[in-house]
Amino acid sequence: MSGTLITGPDGLRRCPWGGMEAESAADYRVYHDTEWGRPVHGDDALYERICLEAFQSGLSWLTILRRREGFRAAFADFSIAKVAAFTDADAERLLADAAIIRNRAKITATIANARVAAEWAPGELDALIWSYAPEPAAAPRTAADVPATTPESTALAKDLKKRGFRFIGPTTAYALMQACGLVNDHLAGCHARKG
Repeated sequence: MSGTLITGPDGLRRCPWGGMEAESAADYRVYHDTEWGRPVHGDDALYERICLEAFQSGLSWLTILRRREGFRAAFADFSIAKVAAFTDADAERLLADAAIIRNRAKITATIANARVAAEWAPGELDALIWSYAPEPAAAPRTAADVPATTPESTALAKDLKKRGFRFIGPTTAYALMQACGLVNDHLAGCHARKG
């Protein structure tokens, strides 16, 4: 795959990962065009993204996208308060749920992270994550210009870990920052790039 923009069958220019032409890539196109890189706020909404990025670790993002509704059903629509109340029996139930990724470490981290965030004041997770948003930068021209980590993502991961979050490292934190609009990594000329 090229590291530059791809023109899709609809004539729109997209980042290479969002412009794939295979039938199976329609999910990528929709996510790229309507969600990735757009600002996300709200503790539960950001908690969902943290969880999904953690579950994606080592897997294709397409795998997560296709199971997203299953994740939402399994994890009570990512309500921090509800997931924080999950029991060991809930964790075992999740390990048997074929609608999600059945990884014990990731399931345990998802529940543990909810318990941590449930102790915080409303809006505190949102404020913490967005406090690491860097100043807007020039649009990357190719996929090679997009980093896997940044000083901000490293600091965010370190801060979340210090506060008790699990399964979050600098790469996962940067993917979260990209997905939630803290950074705009749509390539220059991509139709979904705003600003």
